Order: sequence, then structure tokens, then C-alpha cells
Amino acid sequence: MKRYIGHSAFRHDDATSTGVLLVNLGTPDAPDRKSVRRYLKQFLSDPRIVEFPRWLWWMILHIVILNVRPARSAKAYRQIWGEQGSPLLSISMKQVAGLRSILRRQLGADIHVELGMRYGNPSIEHGLARLHNAVPNNLLILPLYPQYSASTVGSVFDAVSDSLKKWRWVPSVQFISAYHDHPDYISALAQKIQNFRQEHATHGHLMMSFHGVPKRYLLQGDPYYCQCHKSARLLAEKLSLDESQWSLVFQSRFGREEWLQPYCIEELKKLPQTGVKRVDLVCPGFSADCLETLEEIAIQMREIFLSSGGEEFNYIPCLNDDSEHLEMMATLLRECGVASVGQDRIKSLPEDTLSRAKSRGAPF
Repeated sequence: MKRYIGHSAFRHDDATSTGVLLVNLGTPDAPDRKSVRRYLKQFLSDPRIVEFPRWLWWMILHIVILNVRPARSAKAYRQIWGEQGSPLLSISMKQVAGLRSILRRQLGADIHVELGMRYGNPSIEHGLARLHNAVPNNLLILPLYPQYSASTVGSVFDAVSDSLKKWRWVPSVQFISAYHDHPDYISALAQKIQNFRQEHATHGHLMMSFHGVPKRYLLQGDPYYCQCHKSARLLAEKLSLDESQWSLVFQSRFGREEWLQPYCIEELKKLPQTGVKRVDLVCPGFSADCLETLEEIAIQMREIFLSSGGEEFNYIPCLNDDSEHLEMMATLLRECGVASVGQDRIKSLPEDTLSRAKSRGAPF
């Protein structure tokens, strides 16, 4: 018989509370081959990530990729690993702490914010378990991917659903699937770019690089490509850039099939030949710096651009735990219902609820 996760300590006078789960991609536990292999196995086994026949992909993954890629990826991770460990994890923890502080200051103490990584630790199931202990009446899921893709946000939904179907009492759930055109998101990006350019006295060609996905995902109805273009257009308008001053590219191609174009690496090779010698590159689709921004972009792409004739390459960091970013998250959550916390108390105070329950025979 299947057993569901419940609360034996439930009380009828428990206060109404809301749980917020921030979700990002994830990271290996350490920059070594064993940890990276374990992480890649989980990541690349997700059918949302690689939409191949499972039997064929199982052979490719276990016979080829997991015997070759972990050592190479571990070397890349070692280049960005800091004293606090994985940059993505340490930044994500700061985001959780900062958002928790803002929401509790704005809305009261009954706000619980936790982190869940889609792959690796802390897992989505772990984050939801911590929220479950707070007995939330409302649950808001915020995947930190501004642009929706089935391979990112869709996969988060799968993992959240797999966890919640084990709960005895499933609370009201709201899922934020995208915020690519939210005014506060665009404003935070624009402010980040302006501050960086002012601090570093640079005004190169602004290249906006988004993580790539196979082109067939677009052809099958995934809105990611369109949302990336809208984010880029709105950001360029916010910065008052004309079409010659910025461009959009896609990075992190994997495998042999065609992915979304133009490819970042190819554009960086071509730009110096067209007279563009200075580039400021930003990654609007990443909410926190990670391997793809700190190693692939800030190190690899910089070397490629300079070796192709470029003279200056500046990587503009992600929004990370900037105050504008955290305030934007808080705004998103308030707009999606977190501000309704406490409304049940107005209708019925906890002591009244307990009194009525006891009059009907409830022990607590």
C-alpha cells in the first residue's frame, strides 16, 4: 500500500503560511571526475533535455559521453570553483537569503523560501521537503529561467509534480513559467549593464548570449527562441541602442544537429572582420553566474574573440544577488499571489478555527 507524506502534528490553529521554492539548474558537488559524472548522468538522463529514443540515447550516454565528458568538464569546473564552492550554488543561497529577508519584511514572518536544484544538491525534493515541514497553505514555484523552454522550466514542473504527488495534503500551487518581458527584469538587466559600462569605462558592441537548444524544439512549438528575441529587443530599447550596437546569439551547442542560430562562437570570430573590435557580452537568460558564463563565455569566448582580431572583450556578470534582481523576484511573487498570505486570518482567526474544530470533536 502506498503511503503519503503527512503531518501528524497538524493543529487546527496553525497559522496560514506560504512556501516559495526558487529553482535553478544545479551543479556537481565537487569539481572532480566522479562528482561531475554523477551530475552529468542525472542531467543527461532527463528526457526533457535530450529528446532521443531512450534505448539509443542510453547507449550513447553510457558508452561514450559518461566515459569522456566528465574529466573534461571537471577541468572546466576547477577553473571557476571558489572558496565557497560552486559559484552557482553560493550565489543561489544568497538569492534565497536575500529574497526571504525582503518578503518577510514586506509581508510578515509566515513566508518560507527554500532552494531546489533540478540536478544535483540540494534537490527540488529536498527543498520541497523543507517547505512541507512548514505546513504551507500556498506554494509558489519560481524557476529562475526568464525564458520558458521545455528543457528547463518544463523539466522543473516534472520534478515538482513528482514530489508533490507524494504529499497527503497538496497546497494551492502557483508556477511561474516565464518572466522574459517583465518590466522589472528588463530594468534590472539595463541597470546592470549601465553600471558595468560606467565602472569599466567601456561601450563596446553589446552581444546578448542565450543558452542554445536544438532548432527542432522551436519547430515543435517551444516558445524559447521567441522569448529570447523579445527579451533582447526590450533590453535594447531600454538602453536606447540602435540595431548596429547590439546582437543576439546562442551558446553551449552540444552534439551534431542544428541548434538555434546565430552561434555565439561563430559571431565572435566574424565580428573583428567587420570592424567590431570591442565587445561587451551579457547573458540575460542566466539568473546566476555558472560554468556556462564564467568558463565558456568569460574565458573561452574571450580567447576566441581576441585571437580572431578583437581588441577588447568584457563579460558583464549575471544579475546574481543584486538588490534589483531580488526586488524583481519579490515583485513577481507578489503579483502571483504571495501577497494574499494572511487573508484567511481575516476571515477566521486561528483561535476561532480551533474552537470550532474542538466543538466537533477534534483533539487539537
